Order: sequence, then structure tokens, then C-alpha cells
Amino acid sequence: MSTFLIEPGAKLANRYRLDHVVSETGGATRWKATDETLARPVAVWTFAEGFPRTSEVVRAARATSRVPDARVTQVFDADDSSPTPYVVEEWVVGSSLAELLREQGPMAPERAAGLVAEAAEAIAAAHAGGLHHLCLSPGKLMWSSGGAVKVTGIGVDAALLGSNVAQPAAVDAQGLGNLLYAALTGYWPTGPQSGLPGAPQGPMGPYPPGQLRQGISEQLATITARAALPQLAGQMVPGPPISSPSEFCAALAEVPRLIPLPVAPTEAAPLPEPGTSRRTGEFDTATGPRRSHRNGASSVRSSGARSGPSRTEQRDSRDRGMSAKRLLIGAGALLLFAGVVVGAWTLGNSLRSGAEEEIDPSADATEEVTDNVDLEVLDITGSDGFDPFGDHSEHGDKSGLAHDGDLETQWNTEGYNDPMGTEKSGVGLLLDLGSAKEIHELDLTTPGQDFGVQVRVGDDSSVTDEASLDGNLPVAWEGSVNGAQTLTLDEATSGRYVLIWFTELPTQEGRYRGSVNEVEVRGL
Repeated sequence: MSTFLIEPGAKLANRYRLDHVVSETGGATRWKATDETLARPVAVWTFAEGFPRTSEVVRAARATSRVPDARVTQVFDADDSSPTPYVVEEWVVGSSLAELLREQGPMAPERAAGLVAEAAEAIAAAHAGGLHHLCLSPGKLMWSSGGAVKVTGIGVDAALLGSNVAQPAAVDAQGLGNLLYAALTGYWPTGPQSGLPGAPQGPMGPYPPGQLRQGISEQLATITARAALPQLAGQMVPGPPISSPSEFCAALAEVPRLIPLPVAPTEAAPLPEPGTSRRTGEFDTATGPRRSHRNGASSVRSSGARSGPSRTEQRDSRDRGMSAKRLLIGAGALLLFAGVVVGAWTLGNSLRSGAEEEIDPSADATEEVTDNVDLEVLDITGSDGFDPFGDHSEHGDKSGLAHDGDLETQWNTEGYNDPMGTEKSGVGLLLDLGSAKEIHELDLTTPGQDFGVQVRVGDDSSVTDEASLDGNLPVAWEGSVNGAQTLTLDEATSGRYVLIWFTELPTQEGRYRGSVNEVEVRGL
């Protein structure tokens, strides 16, 4: 049966009900399906009639099922002998790296290192079994709702594409480097991928991560560049290129890292595994065993034990228990007496304080209402480049690219010979909300370089000189921005116009230039 004749609701092996198509890859179709025998969601691959690599995919899936690592997506079933060949895999419920970065922005370096290190160990385990991935992308690295790292597509993706690569270990090492680069910066080094923007380009290709974001240690930035940007190894960064997943794992073993936890815990958050801190989820080698990812279980050594205590030991233990009980009773009585004294003193003190102070019941209620208010995305009815101190247009005809909902497009200022302060004090992007609104915060996405920015809000757009700029559009927020950030105003400010005012510009292609990929204004 051809995969193109299969419709949602069809059932394979009298068990797997195909629900809807997720993706198609050159004659192979991935479905979200339901295993009706076990009542659980699964992913199912089916193949068009005449698809040339069906047998290779089924063999790769069977080999993947034997990889002894819980972070490798499980394969439940694979059959190429029936009229409709298929592969059944685990359906991972959770968020991909791409989704995490789009929702939360770049990760803290220690978290990024922890997340990608887990993926690297899974890929290294697959390589030890003769399997590769060759197609690593931000959508393939998952953080499951159960609190585990999962790498999808190992073995199967390479077989689907029929990739015949001379150095598969080097390809997967670079793929892991790309994942780490993305987790640290929010950019994909080889161009737009899975909804992430492509990295800014320099003379030798993508900028190293340390140049796109502050706070990344030199050691971590070097490892990332050696893996993701091998052309820079030995030139802009010290050391040779990282050429295998196992080498990548060894390099990251020397870097401080945390168990990932990139998603806020839910009410039903799982308990930490043995050997981890209940508070942070970090491995605690002093108090518990480290989980072995090769067998998917925790291993604890236990010493030999006697069959039971002797009678003498039982009597001594009983006597000690009675003594301890008497001591506990005495201590409890003392604690009860102390508690009564302290409670009485506290009650009296609070009554005196209540008599001396007049409480305003409206204050806390007002703060609570303000904290719980739901902000709305405010419509931007118009925009323009803004240069009150010169005759430049600041590409006003392209200002709409800054609020078109597409992170791949961007508005830029003109290029300057200095970062601001010599030729003029600043340039910017003026947003028109159509009428006065109460503005609370902005979501601002810029290329991964440091920009000095002020957010100014007001009702008068007829700004022609510095005096009127300062007077009519007062500063509501000031700081440095880099990548995707939420700018919360110091206090809610009303106005029709929002000015993103660049006071310090980074260099781009030899000129100083301000850029905005996307801006969203929220308020009431």
C-alpha cells in the first residue's frame, strides 16, 4: 500500500492508529499516532511505494533500539515485511531547544552546557554502536515534560536521507557545537533554522559566541567555536577542531555545568533522581550515586549485612530507646514552655504596633491588582527612522520590518564612523501606537551584540532638536540590550509614541549601526 493512500484513522498491524501527519521527507511520512493496545501516543514512519531506503531505515531503527542510553528516543516496533512498512518510535512530549529559545531567549551558560552535554553523551553512545545522526538541529533536542533530555532521529534520520558521509563523527561533533552555539546565543550558526535567526556574519563566517554575548566563559566559548566553527580553530580560537562526539564530551567535562531544567517546574514536578539535589537538581556526588546513562538506571553499591541482631543487642537497644524517649519528653516540655513565652511576647508586641500605626487597607490591594493585570500587545500603527540631529533618513522606509512579526527581517540605522557621542548623541526608531496607551514593557530582539539603548515614551512626535527630545519624550528605561530581551519600564508610562533610542552602537561590517529584528509593545 502506498503511503499516499493512507489517511488519518488508518490502522497498522491492527494496533497503531494514524492520527495526523507531522512531516514528510522525500517519500517518508511521519505521523502522530496512537498505540491502541497500550493507549499511548507514538510516532510512526510510513513509506511511499518504491521509497528506495525503507529497509535501511528499518535496520537503523532496530539498531537504535539497542543503544543503551535513556536519552535516545526509543524505538518500539519496525517492520519492512508487511504491505505497508513502518517504524514506531516514542512520541516525546515536551519542548524542543528551538521552542525554549524562542520563548525564553538564550540560556545561562551553565544550563546550556548541561543540556548539550547530555545530548552529546547520547550521541557518543550511539556512535559506539555504529549509529550516527548527521541531521542535528534545534528541533531534535527535546526537554521532555517528564524532566529528561531526549535526542530524536538518531540512526533513522541519517538512513532516511541516505547520507553517505566520509567523516560522520566530525559532522555530529559540529552538529553538537551548533546546538551549544544556539543555546548560548539564540542564533543558528549556519543560517536560519527551526525558527531561529542565522548568526551575524564576520569576515570568517559567523561571529564566535563570545563576541555575541557577554558572560560566556572563555573556556566554554572556545569549545563551542572549535566544534561549531572549525574554520576558526587554531586561528581566532586556540586549539584544533573538535572532531567527534566523544571528544566534545571530554571537552565539556571540564566546564561548569548544571542539570538543564530550562522549563519552570509544574505542580506535578518529578522528584529528583537519587544522587541529585532536591533543591537544584544538580548532581551531588557527596550524598548519592550518579545516574548511569548507559543502562538508564541508578546503581548503588551495598555492603554485606548480618541476618539480625543478637538478644543482648536487642535489650541494649531497647534500654537506649527508653533513655532517649525520656530525654525527648524533657526537651519537648522545655520547648513548649519557651514557645508559650515567645508567643505571648510576640502577640503583645504586635498589639502595641497596631495601636501605634494606622494601616492603609487600600495599599496592598492596589499593588495586588497591579501585579495581576494582564498586559496586551499594543498595535503599532506606524513607525519611522528617527534622526533629530542630522539629515539621515535612518532607513525609515524599512522601519516596518522591525514589527512585521518576522525575526528574519530587520531594520537598521545608517552606518556611522563612531559608536555615537561624537557625530551625534543618538539615533533611533520611532513607533506610533495611534493614541496614548499605558506602556509597561517591550519585547526587543536585536542581533547578538551589545547596544546601548534608551526607551522614551511621550505624546509629542514633533521632535526636531535635543532639547525637545529630552523634554517631550522622557526616558522610561535605559540599559544595554543583546539578543532577545524583555525591557520592563521603571514604571508604567502613558504616551502615543515609543522611541527606541540608540546611545551606543556596535560595529557591523566596518560601520557602527543600530538594528532591530523585532519589537513588541505591551501595556493597557
